[in-house]
Amino acid sequence: MKPAAFTYHRPATLDEALALMSDLAPEAKPLAGGQSLGPMLNMRLANPAHLVDLNDLTELGRIRDLGDAIEVGALARHHQLADSALLSQHCPLLVQCAQSIGHYAIRQRGTLGGSLAHADPAAQLALAAITLGATLTLVRRGGHRELAALDFLQAAMTTALLPDELLLSVRFPKFAAREASALRLFSRRHGDFGIVSVATCVALDGDRVSRLRLGVGGVAPVPQRLDSITRPFEQQRANAAWVTAVADAVAQAVQPEDDPRIPAEYRRELAHTMVVRALDSALQQLKKTRP
Repeated sequence: MKPAAFTYHRPATLDEALALMSDLAPEAKPLAGGQSLGPMLNMRLANPAHLVDLNDLTELGRIRDLGDAIEVGALARHHQLADSALLSQHCPLLVQCAQSIGHYAIRQRGTLGGSLAHADPAAQLALAAITLGATLTLVRRGGHRELAALDFLQAAMTTALLPDELLLSVRFPKFAAREASALRLFSRRHGDFGIVSVATCVALDGDRVSRLRLGVGGVAPVPQRLDSITRPFEQQRANAAWVTAVADAVAQAVQPEDDPRIPAEYRRELAHTMVVRALDSALQQLKKTRP
């Protein structure tokens, strides 16, 4: 199939792009990597009258150290995240998530902003943003605003972006000194979205857990950060019994929808298994870096 007719625009500056989005809203759709939008246009699931191509706005692809956080521009490609030494040092979960996305060609074109704006419930970068407590900067002609990832991702394929807004950048807090992360996902084939995915960050003080962050994707319309579940497990000793107890609590808490092809109970069991594997991986990393 081919997309319906649209008018193509390729702004050279951010101001020009914002002017187009303002003047043409709500009939305009921004184009970043196009890895999701392209197929949707071809299948006519998206039918914008105007397509605003952002790919000349190279300044939106930067990754910067802000001191207590790393700022990633919305046009940063998946492969940039996967290969970034800065992110590997200060925000390794984002690197792990980017490395797991699709295949080589997809990682060369797909963008952080495009993935978050598309808001697929199983997307790895959405899971990373939720788990890490990322802050998103949204911009429109005449102003900007900031939203937590939890507030930006509202439902499946639904975000808080207004018709004339663009996602400008995302800030990810830096990891603590003794903190490790892990991503585990289960999919039918390599490169597919995970049926269930788990992202975790574990920080230790001695042998006790000083901080635990855990997010689960594929069990709800948006990724879930399970702070109310994980908080009671902080300040406990990190051992095999602790890992099992956390996984048990997560499996009891998640409420996946029933699907004829993937029953809810199967997703719940997958969540338990992926939590165990993710926590085991994070703890093994911390053992290797023990002072």
